[in-house]
Amino acid sequence: MGDKKKNTPKRRVALYRKYRSKSLDEIVGQPHITKTLANAIKLGKLSHAYLFTGPRGTGKTSIARILAHEINGIPYTDDATHLDIIEIDAASNRRIDDIRDLREKVHIAPLSVKYKVYIIDEVHMLTSESFNALLKTLEEPPEHVIFILATTEAHKLPATIISRTQRHSFKAISVKQVVEHLAEIAKKENIKISQEALELLARHGGGSFRDSISLLDQLSTQDSEVTAEVVELLLGIAPADQLEKLLALISTGDPAGILAQVDSLIESGLTPSGIANQLASVIRDSIINSPESSQYVPLLEKLLLVHGATYQKLMLDSVLLGACQISPPKQIHHEATKPSTSTARVDPGPSISKPAQSLVSESKPSATPEPANNQSTTSSSAQKKTSKIAAELDIIKAWPDILASIKQKNNPLYTVLRLAHPDLFEDTLTLKFSFPFHQKRVEDMKNKIVIATAVQEVTGLQLEIQTKLDKDLPTPEPVTIKEKPPEVDPAHASVIDSVRDIMGGGEVVHV
Repeated sequence: MGDKKKNTPKRRVALYRKYRSKSLDEIVGQPHITKTLANAIKLGKLSHAYLFTGPRGTGKTSIARILAHEINGIPYTDDATHLDIIEIDAASNRRIDDIRDLREKVHIAPLSVKYKVYIIDEVHMLTSESFNALLKTLEEPPEHVIFILATTEAHKLPATIISRTQRHSFKAISVKQVVEHLAEIAKKENIKISQEALELLARHGGGSFRDSISLLDQLSTQDSEVTAEVVELLLGIAPADQLEKLLALISTGDPAGILAQVDSLIESGLTPSGIANQLASVIRDSIINSPESSQYVPLLEKLLLVHGATYQKLMLDSVLLGACQISPPKQIHHEATKPSTSTARVDPGPSISKPAQSLVSESKPSATPEPANNQSTTSSSAQKKTSKIAAELDIIKAWPDILASIKQKNNPLYTVLRLAHPDLFEDTLTLKFSFPFHQKRVEDMKNKIVIATAVQEVTGLQLEIQTKLDKDLPTPEPVTIKEKPPEVDPAHASVIDSVRDIMGGGEVVHV
């Protein structure tokens, strides 16, 4: 056997590290901070403690390292380490013993430079005891020590810590700036990438240089030009045309098409929350470019619920199907009205049960026929009639029938709903409860779907179900639903009648 050495690939430096800024002049996107710090160094007006706050990947740690080197007049490189510049990760050094150790060492003078600099990253991760121990040092620091604290969650810091630092708030980098920076790196690395692909990377990076450059690094091994389609496949992003198609299906009110499109997107590797986020971005851009798209604002608000839902797919389906109501009006056929167009959420058809139909008051046809050529007047009149039908549909009267339908599907839910105060306003059915336990039980999305289905079966209405807690409400009288008495076998009818005569009445119970 020979001693041939295998050709093992060499590990290369990640692009975000290779192109990390080495001076304040090279920092992109934070001029309000770099200019202030550069002037402070030039004038010799340094603070004993700095606090850098802002989103991830916006340059907090990079500027902290650059500042630590520039105030000491030494060059900054990735490979160089300096004993007087100490970096501490608060996520793994958060105990009070770690901070006590720091307090003891700060009094030791720097070895070769003027200032000993402590960079504490993700400082919000420190415990309360650690903050208290650090506070004393920040109040009376030695002359040779400078602290630089960095965090993405400044709201978690005690006010006593913030007040003893000079705070600098970093902002998310604009898409335009990220695209320009990525294009410069791609050119230096000989990466062929389209402008559309760069914009996708920048938007997906969420204003973070580091995240965007890391995504570009993933694509740097492509043999051919990196296109928008390649980026979508890598990142699991829904193609723009597919999202626009989904929005069009919502606009035209096509429930079956909406569900099929969502299933197709999920089968391609997308998550329900990812679809919701991307669709929200499409709607936002649409509203900016076209004021008429403001009709989608209610949908935009409800898409936010998908991410925190226990059953995200079910929530996404429910939200999108509910948004069908913003679609162009559909025709409603009623025996007392002409076929007309209406925006009401009522569709009295074969699916409406008899109890619900009895709640719809019949409207008499107009004595004077409307001109056939006046379509606008006809449409307006028909819409008013349909709106009147919707208004006269009394959900309170239909409530016992709705409960009866729910009882057949979910008896425990029916027991809770008997204590609800139903209230209908426009297209929302609000169920008010006196006790938090009952409200929490009904608030579950599975139970809301059962209620909405029962409402639609009984009344034909597609309503949004909401719950509300009102402790001042009187406890309602439990609703008693009328159930059809069980049929008695004719063969036993005479025997039962005899028993009733002897016992003075009674109820037949089937066991």
